[in-house]
Amino acid sequence: MSTLEARGLGLSYGDTFIFKDLNLTIPEGKITVFIGSNGCGKSTLLRSMARLMKPQHGSVVLSGGDIASMSTKEVARKLAILPQGPTAPEGLTVLQLVKQGRYPYQSWLKQWSAEDEEAVSSALEATGLSDLAERAVDSLSGGQRQRAWIAMTLAQQTPVILLDEPTTYLDLTHQIEVLDLLYEMNDRERRTIVMVLHDLNLACRYADHIVAIRQGKIQAQGRPDEVVTTELIEAVFQLKCEIIADPLYGTPLCIPHDKSRLRAARAAHQSAAGISR
Repeated sequence: MSTLEARGLGLSYGDTFIFKDLNLTIPEGKITVFIGSNGCGKSTLLRSMARLMKPQHGSVVLSGGDIASMSTKEVARKLAILPQGPTAPEGLTVLQLVKQGRYPYQSWLKQWSAEDEEAVSSALEATGLSDLAERAVDSLSGGQRQRAWIAMTLAQQTPVILLDEPTTYLDLTHQIEVLDLLYEMNDRERRTIVMVLHDLNLACRYADHIVAIRQGKIQAQGRPDEVVTTELIEAVFQLKCEIIADPLYGTPLCIPHDKSRLRAARAAHQSAAGISR
């Protein structure tokens, strides 16, 4: 397994700091989900932990070493990242895309091998894409495309996988399809998975560990049932809500309040109660 942590991390855009002196350890072999309002720094933090963004100070530590001092191929053998809204060149097939995941293992001395072939085949099978291997990626449905990109990260065979909003632009059926795939992969192979998700209820359902981010700081972290409370949701999202147990899974289920709709519902209820009397 590979450990991943941030130590005294400082991240900024120009003169504006997003995080200062942030410390975070990602639990090994678990699914961790970052939650928070738009612009709070979730994706920025994820990108920095994949070495896609250079910190102003502090470090990201991967398997005991400073990720900044590692070679690109060394990092790519330990950590894979699926950014938000990836795009493939026109006409690229699913098979060609998934084969890109084997790039970290190629060199002048080590060309394509039976091991590479097996990794690609296993990734296609795990994502249910074996029959679509020769299809162009841009001809697939949204859910199929996302599975193809996940298959590429699987073929990379890294112990750590980072995903930035993997369910964005997907309908509910495809959201569940993708999250189920990641859950099963974690359960079967104990890979460490870190995701940014906007849907709080799905985050609670699939996460072992939630990190709630607010104004450049970690507001709370832990198991969903420890972290997700009405007080936390109001502090992080400035939203009043009710938290109940998901009737299927027992995980926290957030029911948001609003003003006009809630007032109308109460008025309708009172009116109906008056008629019944």
